[in-house]
Amino acid sequence: MTTLDIPAVQAFMLLAELQSFTRTAEVLGTTQASVSMKLQRLEATLGKRLVERSPRAVRLTAEGSAFQENARALLAAHDRAFAGGTPIRQQLRLGISDHAAGPELVPLLERLRVVVADLTLEVTIDFSRTLLDTFDAGKLDAVLVRQEGSRRGGEKLCEDDFGWFASPGFRWTKGEELRLATLASPCGVRAMAARALDKTRIKWIESFIGGGVTAVAAAAAAGLAVAPLAKRIAPAGLIDVGPAFGLPRLGPSKVMLYSRVSDASRLTALRVLAATLRQVAGSK
Repeated sequence: MTTLDIPAVQAFMLLAELQSFTRTAEVLGTTQASVSMKLQRLEATLGKRLVERSPRAVRLTAEGSAFQENARALLAAHDRAFAGGTPIRQQLRLGISDHAAGPELVPLLERLRVVVADLTLEVTIDFSRTLLDTFDAGKLDAVLVRQEGSRRGGEKLCEDDFGWFASPGFRWTKGEELRLATLASPCGVRAMAARALDKTRIKWIESFIGGGVTAVAAAAAAGLAVAPLAKRIAPAGLIDVGPAFGLPRLGPSKVMLYSRVSDASRLTALRVLAATLRQVAGSK
């Protein structure tokens, strides 16, 4: 009797979501060659081609898409059987800096969907500094933040360049106060922008203080102010006016993952999160 290999099916499901052998291998803690072998074994068992490979993309075939729902049901049944018929719900308390994820929070959480069937997500959005303090106090299991100071440890997910973003019609003349849209203190990005302007003796004023990056970007799009934003998360329609206005260059900033998670299901969820952010950041 021919049976399906559960690890091979799990690898297929991750590959279907992440669309990358590199990122799938990263999540599984293995090599691309191992993922490829699992997929080949699954395709041979089914007698179907599930994935189309190209140098830049991985896409499901029509047969792969049809198999995806059956594979999801199979893995759910496997997990129920493994848990003795009673699913064990775990909780992942995750902190995410708005400046680290921004508009990409939606695709990050969408990708987690593939591994969180029996996982309750408790997500807190806040400043990096605040999240790190909460993490250190043991109230969060993991945090996705911008690097603060000289803190050691953690896993670097990407490094962002920043710019001064505004609407195409925004105008400013040297000698005038530069109107800024920022998050409130203790936002690290706000502090970085303030230091850069003060160092070059450019006068500035906060004309908009938002409760999140979405609000800050909206203020910039409305022509109210200039917003210091990572180029990766700056919404379409805003332009980097820094070079044209002669504004100081903003240094790069690392996005870090700090975690104290060690159990398999929550660790897999974090690996999916890390792989997704690396993938999205690499495509920008």
